[in-house]
Amino acid sequence: MNERFLPYSRQEITEEDIAEVARVLRGDWLTTGPEVGRFEEALASYCGARYAVVCANGTAALHLAMMALDVQPGDGVVTSPITFLATANAARFVGADVHFADVNPLTINLDPHEVERVLARDNGRIKVVLPVHFGGHPARMEEFAALAAKHGVSIVEDACHALGAEYRDNSGEMVRVGSCRHSAMTVFSFHPVKGITTGEGGAVTTNDRALYERMLLFRGHGMVRNEASGFSFQNADMAHDDSGNVVPWYYEMQALGYNYRITDFQCALGRSQLAKVDHFLAAKARLAECYRAGLAESPRLSALVKPLGGADSVRHAWHLFVVQVDFDGAGVSRPELVRRLHAKGVGTQVHYIPLHLQPYYRQHAGLKRGDLPVAEAYYERCLSLPLFPSMTEPEVDRVVAALQESLA
Repeated sequence: MNERFLPYSRQEITEEDIAEVARVLRGDWLTTGPEVGRFEEALASYCGARYAVVCANGTAALHLAMMALDVQPGDGVVTSPITFLATANAARFVGADVHFADVNPLTINLDPHEVERVLARDNGRIKVVLPVHFGGHPARMEEFAALAAKHGVSIVEDACHALGAEYRDNSGEMVRVGSCRHSAMTVFSFHPVKGITTGEGGAVTTNDRALYERMLLFRGHGMVRNEASGFSFQNADMAHDDSGNVVPWYYEMQALGYNYRITDFQCALGRSQLAKVDHFLAAKARLAECYRAGLAESPRLSALVKPLGGADSVRHAWHLFVVQVDFDGAGVSRPELVRRLHAKGVGTQVHYIPLHLQPYYRQHAGLKRGDLPVAEAYYERCLSLPLFPSMTEPEVDRVVAALQESLA
């Protein structure tokens, strides 16, 4: 087969990206150097937030957000069952109880009405609501913000799929995900299949100085080296010489933190990638429209394969192109369809197995099959088709043709 295999997603690395990484590798700093701050400034500026903290990966970013909010054992966190394991796991890392609410059938984002049902029955123990911008489609953040005000909870956005996404709020303005206009913090991932990549990496944006400083502390072992960074040394007699100057070797641990730092060469890659994010988004949006047109042209495909819906008032980040397939109507099982497509050079994936059906969370959350019917019905029919910036429109046509043949 001369045609290239099409994975469901992949990174796009340019010569400019490689040159930026090589520049840092030839320099003096490989980690905890100037590129970290430059990437943070660029990311905060792009999102429209005051602060950004970059770290080792998206999971670490979620964990930092939970620690910054002082989520404790016995507190509750509500999130979506249709997300990667890390979203819920970050709450468990700090001992919180995870509660799942069902999703909106159109977008597969967390349904605010279902969240309110959880909040109403949990007697004030919920501390955080963690909506996921699934596949790159922004969640209904103003409704979550209203819930936060009513029930006294904090909102943390899981935007690991949604860098660059925007939504129109009640003011009529387009609000960029990551600006934290209607949340305390927003979390991003820079894994290779995400909107931009640093290889592995993550970030949290916020407008709250106190949360920002707590995340900086927890990112680096809970260690303070420099009072100019916003912290004061607690052991003042050890930190200063007789003239009141900080002794050059001094550091002190003020909290139990982690080694969640990210390297300078990763941040150089991230900053180079961030300069291209709008190009990536536009390319994926064109491909998504090509998919929709191609699927609509065939009466059989249009009857059996339905792309996920969405709101007109959003700028979708198109992390995923997800379709719902009527496998019963097609007379083909999902495993068989995946095998047939793979044989034709088309990779697919399932996003995601509902978290409340995972063995660990079955036991922890006490939910069973049938308790979250919208999420479960979605899972039975979902399939993610190839979508990445360097993909071409003829390759989308190839995927659509492969689907038509495989469902024949």
